[in-house]
Amino acid sequence: MKKGYKGYRSYQYLEKDLDYKGFKLSKEIGRVEPYLIPLMDEEEKRVEVIINNNIVISLHDHPTIIPEDVNELMSYEREGREATAFEGLAHSCLDAVFDNMMDGTCVIGSKAGWKWIDVIHDMGMRSCDIAHQDFLIKGSNIDDIYKAKAEGKIAWFISLESATMIENELDRIEILYGLGARMMGIAYSESNSLGSGLKEKNDGGLTAFGCQAVERMNKVGMAIDVSHTGDKTAMDTIKASSKPIFISHIGARALWDMKRLKPDDVFKACADKGGVIGIEAAPHTTITRKHPRHDIDSYMEHFEYIKDLVGIDHVAFGPDALFGDHVSLHDLFSSNMSIAENTAGRSFDRIEYVKGLENPAEASQNIVRWLVKHGYSDEEIGKVLGKNVIRVLKQAWS
Repeated sequence: MKKGYKGYRSYQYLEKDLDYKGFKLSKEIGRVEPYLIPLMDEEEKRVEVIINNNIVISLHDHPTIIPEDVNELMSYEREGREATAFEGLAHSCLDAVFDNMMDGTCVIGSKAGWKWIDVIHDMGMRSCDIAHQDFLIKGSNIDDIYKAKAEGKIAWFISLESATMIENELDRIEILYGLGARMMGIAYSESNSLGSGLKEKNDGGLTAFGCQAVERMNKVGMAIDVSHTGDKTAMDTIKASSKPIFISHIGARALWDMKRLKPDDVFKACADKGGVIGIEAAPHTTITRKHPRHDIDSYMEHFEYIKDLVGIDHVAFGPDALFGDHVSLHDLFSSNMSIAENTAGRSFDRIEYVKGLENPAEASQNIVRWLVKHGYSDEEIGKVLGKNVIRVLKQAWS
């Protein structure tokens, strides 16, 4: 348990079922059989030293809790009051997390999602909850990461997976920044006024308005993400940005040929511009031919492939995990997230959960353990756990 956690639960400043509709939520710890990569005694000691001496950042997660009964999930999301997994996060080794909010499930007022007022509602509601506790520090700059590390807390950063809700209004970028957003994607699965999403058969690339939006994000100091864009849109964005960008949660299409993953040329372009690539672990994504069953080993095979392709200075981790039944969430929101289009034609072992990466806490622990077990140096581990991300943030946020 991180020393900064004092036992706060989401919205405990209100009365459940009086001030808001309550749901029975999933267990934060032990929903499925926990799994930690087994290590020798000396390796265990080294893991502890590494965690204590390095900044550990999740470039992309959803550290919220979903209902235990998946049939209540849509009602829960429409209520617009996601619960943060404070206790679950306290069991992690994270010092900072980029929380991607209700992205893909922001259906408070619309089945299609991504409406401006809904996104603002989500950001405000979650920020209010964060303001009533002192374990998560609402982050706005790099100093907040170091402060959280020193105090045994976690710096919590608002990140948005798509800019769909800004429509054709550049000034909305500044409004989102003012409300706390520090990273934003160009497009999600579907195209928007900025560019093409990965769902599209024809990728038209970054639009003229998209170029203006990239320039505004650079000026404001908001980091840019292209994890869910089409390949051409991603390449155009990398070229248009005056600062390095992130591909916050992704895997290598060379290892598993599906649209959700990206090709080598996009990774190389991102790295050549100084950017960083985070490895994705959402169910049924980072699979490989060697590991057709999604788990920590298939996940780390994607890490090593991209690391070998672009170099250790340009990789990090963005597990895209949550607390609850992630597979069922994908089934329920399949159309919103373009699950069918992204996996079409692919045969893989269907899983109930990703072993070793069940939630952000387990993922953060096992990533460190895997790196130690596989002989990575302290310097290399320090880079991929946080130093690479901080380097890019210093440029993107300037």
